[in-house]
Order: sequence, then structure tokens, then C-alpha cells
Amino acid sequence: MFSTRINLHWLGRFRDRSQDNLAIRASALNLVVTAIIHWNTVYTGRVVDALRARGAVLPDHLLTSLSPLGWEHISLTGDYLWEETPAIDHTGFGPKL
Repeated sequence: MFSTRINLHWLGRFRDRSQDNLAIRASALNLVVTAIIHWNTVYTGRVVDALRARGAVLPDHLLTSLSPLGWEHISLTGDYLWEETPAIDHTGFGPKL
């Protein structure tokens, strides 16, 4: 399950006993999942636009099979470095990889 993979702390289990704490943790997990889906959707759209700008033919009916639920490219554990000035291009997106 996608949300269980993201919730790695305590082996993906909520251990708080109060209903309020469980609700807060579940809401936070939903926020993280939603952020990943949003990120994937925005950047998939940018990839499609870039490929079409280069002349690639991408039929719309094939694009409906894409899913924004992938997370393998997102580091869910480890060290996170936050730059004071994020590396973004003139459009407000991250640099091309």
C-alpha cells in the first residue's frame, strides 16, 4: 500500500492511543501522499510538454494509463538538505536532470 510505504516510522503502524493523535498522524500521512501525487502530476505534465515540443507523438489515450502514485524517485528516508535559495529555473521548477 502506497501510504504504508511512506509511513516507515514504527514499521508503518500508528501506535498512538488517543483518537486525536491518530487523526493528526493520519492527516499528516495523507498530506505527504497528496504532495507526492501533486509533484508527480506536475512533473509528468512537464515531461509530456517537453517531449511534444521536441516532436514526439504521445497519444492522449496512452497518457490516461499513467499513474501519479509512483514514489521510487522520492527519497523517503535519509538526510534531507534544504537550501536557503532552492535551485529552480526561470519557470519556478527544479532544474532539468
